[in-house]
Amino acid sequence: MTSTSENLLTHRKEDYDFFVVGIGASAGGLRALEEFFANMPADSGAAYVVVQHLSPDFKSLMKELLGRTTRMEIFRVEDGMEIKPNCVYLIPPGQNLEVRNHRLQLQRQDRDRPGPNFPIDIFLQSLGEDAGERAIGVVLSGTGRDGSESGGIGMVQAPATAEFDGMPHSAIATRIIDSIGSPQELAEVIYDFVKAPANEEKNNEPRSKLALDSFRL
Repeated sequence: MTSTSENLLTHRKEDYDFFVVGIGASAGGLRALEEFFANMPADSGAAYVVVQHLSPDFKSLMKELLGRTTRMEIFRVEDGMEIKPNCVYLIPPGQNLEVRNHRLQLQRQDRDRPGPNFPIDIFLQSLGEDAGERAIGVVLSGTGRDGSESGGIGMVQAPATAEFDGMPHSAIATRIIDSIGSPQELAEVIYDFVKAPANEEKNNEPRSKLALDSFRL
């Protein structure tokens, strides 16, 4: 392989000039997602990747449903798709999803493999590794403990506002969460943060100062 080819394949975290928001949701997540995107302006400059627990036996209507709440362009992820700002990407049923070098990589879930599958953890961990401080992980309503792994900035739906609070409680228990709030509040926090990263860096304020409700135990 030539050095030129190697340079094309080598990606550094600092090459991200926009934020990528990974959103994990399971049971009760539709309402939370609708509330989140209804309160997220289409000009944030960030990209949004939604990872849900979807049955491979049923067609997902998430694209059509979220299309009623946002003017951002919505895509069902295809393998190798490049992430672009002001767009929403939806995981397809029966797949795990990772991001590598700005591109979304699909891997079919092995339904015969013993033990649970955690697609939200898989994606958020890869996002943190790929985007570094440009990564934002959001955990919304759901059961179980998927969504406990993350990198970058971590935000969680307030359990009291979630239809199912298992995933929010599990994420909070990690003690590495920057903000907790309703889906509307999280959308507002994220928008303010991603629209003013230069000001935050200039002032050298801790990222938790930008959160609506900084998490404390």
